Amino acid sequence: VIVGPNHRGLGAEVAVGREGVWQTPLGTVEVDVGIGEAIVSAGSWAKWDDLAHSMEHSLEVQVPFLQYIYGPGLKIVPIAMLRQELDIAQDLGRAIAAALRGNDGLVMASTDFSHYESQASASRKDRLALEAILNLDPARLEETVNGHNISMCGPGPVMAMITACKELGAKKASILKYATSGDVSGDYSQVVGYASVAVTI
Repeated sequence: VIVGPNHRGLGAEVAVGREGVWQTPLGTVEVDVGIGEAIVSAGSWAKWDDLAHSMEHSLEVQVPFLQYIYGPGLKIVPIAMLRQELDIAQDLGRAIAAALRGNDGLVMASTDFSHYESQASASRKDRLALEAILNLDPARLEETVNGHNISMCGPGPVMAMITACKELGAKKASILKYATSGDVSGDYSQVVGYASVAVTI
C-alpha cells in the first residue's frame, strides 16, 4: 500500500487508484483491487478515484524500487491524499491496517521533506520532523510540521503510515538514510530534503 501526497489537486480527497495495471520501465504491476476495496470499505475518507493518479508522481516514483525488491508477483494499492489533516490520516491508517491484517503486506509513505531552503535550515527542520516519526507519533508530526513551517509535501501519508503500522504492531522506527539534493548537485543554498525510514515490529 503506497500513500503519497496529491500535488495536482485532482480527484477525491483520499483517492484509491483502481485502474488495473501500472507500467514502469521494469514491467507492469497489478493493482490489488481486493485490498483496495477493503480499505475503502473500512474507512470514512478513502474513495475509489483514478483521476487523482492521472498526473501524480509521488506514488509511481516508488514502484520501480518495489519491483526490483519484490519481483513480478508484486501488487500495489496506490492512495493519493489531497486532504492531509491528522484525523483523516488516522482514519486512513486504521482502514489500511484493517485491510492488511492477516495479509502479507507493506505500507509505504512517499514524501519529500523541506523544499528550497538552505542546507542548514532544511537539516534542522527535517530533524524535528524525523524525531516525531521515529517516536511513531503522528500528532506530534502534524504539530511539528505546522509549528515550524516545514514544507514537507506529504505529512498526511506519513501520519497514515505510522497509524497503520502501529495498529499492526510496529514498535520502532529507524533512519536508513538522510540526504538533500545538495549532496548530489553540490548546491547547498536551496535544497530539498529526503529520508528513508524503516518502521518495524
